[in-house]
Amino acid sequence: MKRLLFGLLVSGFVVLPAMAALKAGDPAPDFTAQASLAGSDFSYSLQNALKKGPVVVYFYPSAFTGGCNIQAHTFAVNFDKFAAAGASIIGVSLDSIERLNDFSKDPNYCAGKFPTASDPDGKIAKSFELSVRDAQPGAKDTRGVEIGHGFAERTTFIVSSKGVIAATVGGVAPADNVDKALAAVQALPAGK
Repeated sequence: MKRLLFGLLVSGFVVLPAMAALKAGDPAPDFTAQASLAGSDFSYSLQNALKKGPVVVYFYPSAFTGGCNIQAHTFAVNFDKFAAAGASIIGVSLDSIERLNDFSKDPNYCAGKFPTASDPDGKIAKSFELSVRDAQPGAKDTRGVEIGHGFAERTTFIVSSKGVIAATVGGVAPADNVDKALAAVQALPAGK
């Protein structure tokens, strides 16, 4: 019985997020990445996006998976609220640009409302001090397609127009992540 309890306790630590992510007040790492908006790829620059106002940089494990589908859809549904608060949104995952082209245009998920960036080697996620883990061999998405890439920790950063982390949201359900990100954006001073 003690072995079983110990095993459950240890496995709980393995699945918990590291939560070593950048915190409020830390400078946001600048990045440029291949991204997709409404199925078309382009080069995304955080530095250029910040010239227009704060940016919500949300990391998620993989397109076309349960929680990520919910989170993308919730961001799309609330897109106008983020825009009204002066913020733009960028999703970042280790997905290939081909997967993101499909995901970004799908009306059930991103719905062409905001771009998603490809971070195939996890370099961007690691620069935000997020954990990146390998995919399970043979893991498939909700379409039955093999995923074939690693996963970044689900964490959202609100980056002020000055390039500083204003808030970090992690360790909550996907829809709650979006709600907390929106509240953080709405709490920013206008244009910051």
